[in-house]
Amino acid sequence: MIKRSLLTQVINHLDFMPAVALLGCRQVGKTTLAHQVSETYKKPTVYLDLESQKARANFTEPELYLKRQEGKLLILDEIHRVPELFPILRGIIDQRRRNGEKNAHFLILGSASPNLLRQSSESLAGRIGYLELHPFNLLEVENQGFAHVQDRLWMRGGFPQSFLEEDDVRSLLWREDFVRTYIERDLPDLGQNLPAERMYNLWRMLALSQGTTLNLSKLAGNLSVSGTTVRHYIDVLSDLFLVRQLKPWHGNSRKRLVKSPKIYVRDSGVVHMLAGIHSIDDIASHPLYGESWEGFVIEQITQLLPYGAQCSFYGSSDGVEIDLVIENLKAGTLAIEIKRTLSPSISKGFRVACEEIKAKERYYVIPEGEPYPLDKITTAVGLSEFLRLLPDKL
Repeated sequence: MIKRSLLTQVINHLDFMPAVALLGCRQVGKTTLAHQVSETYKKPTVYLDLESQKARANFTEPELYLKRQEGKLLILDEIHRVPELFPILRGIIDQRRRNGEKNAHFLILGSASPNLLRQSSESLAGRIGYLELHPFNLLEVENQGFAHVQDRLWMRGGFPQSFLEEDDVRSLLWREDFVRTYIERDLPDLGQNLPAERMYNLWRMLALSQGTTLNLSKLAGNLSVSGTTVRHYIDVLSDLFLVRQLKPWHGNSRKRLVKSPKIYVRDSGVVHMLAGIHSIDDIASHPLYGESWEGFVIEQITQLLPYGAQCSFYGSSDGVEIDLVIENLKAGTLAIEIKRTLSPSISKGFRVACEEIKAKERYYVIPEGEPYPLDKITTAVGLSEFLRLLPDKL
């Protein structure tokens, strides 16, 4: 399955930037997309997987090797393996700019380690554009012939191999291997030498508290570490696109507002594996039923938002909430409540909060159904239908 929209974005970025970084979680499909770029781009391309010792051997004399690739698009996969390349890339780009070559020199793939982001932003400032590759979105898989596609995506998550496995058992086994491999091999490879069992326990705790406000002291107590240490662990998982910290809305308010972020494990399939949920039937009777759906919907929506859109949640000390607030859109501020029901009713608190944030449009996103009014200014709409409406709001 080709992410055609992102393929187009990568090619468009390469047409006006000398370097493009394609970032995203491990196993999300960056290498596959890079090969698709290689097959369709107008320049000759060279692909190097820097996890390979053979590929890294090309960089014993990096400047000489890079100069030999002039006129080509060089795709550097897992570039965190050779961080010393970044200042050399800068020199090559600047030299080629002086020679009149202004675009499409390097496509850099990375799993968004903090070191990668820091190195690239410092060495390639003004020379690099960033794109994030997300797991599968509902709109991408709806017309692929899968039965009960929304439930399948919610249950298995959006990592391509997990979603495409023959059955739920194999999908579950893939997710178990993914989490263990990430902790035991990938985190150390990305320069994060964190205790494996403690990281697994934290990841599981975050899944079991999906959609709740961050409580550092509780997590720290359960892990027998300091709050500062837990903060660092969560920031690492966030930097690697594994966890989302949804910030609280902080506008002008007469109310006392929640100050801590809400925490979501970003992939619903990973949530279910960590929580011991093995099938779609298990979800309905599980305490995480509503929170799992909420996190799934938030990821589906945020994947489609443009750069500059700001996402938050509204929460006051008296329990009034809006699940998702989106600002900086041409349609104004959107207030979104997420419900796993086909018959939602508007709460008084939602109305009050919408007035507080001056929401221009208000939605209750439910599992399925065409848009219909709940009142004069609030619309109930199925998830798929809302995702199709969203481009008009951007």
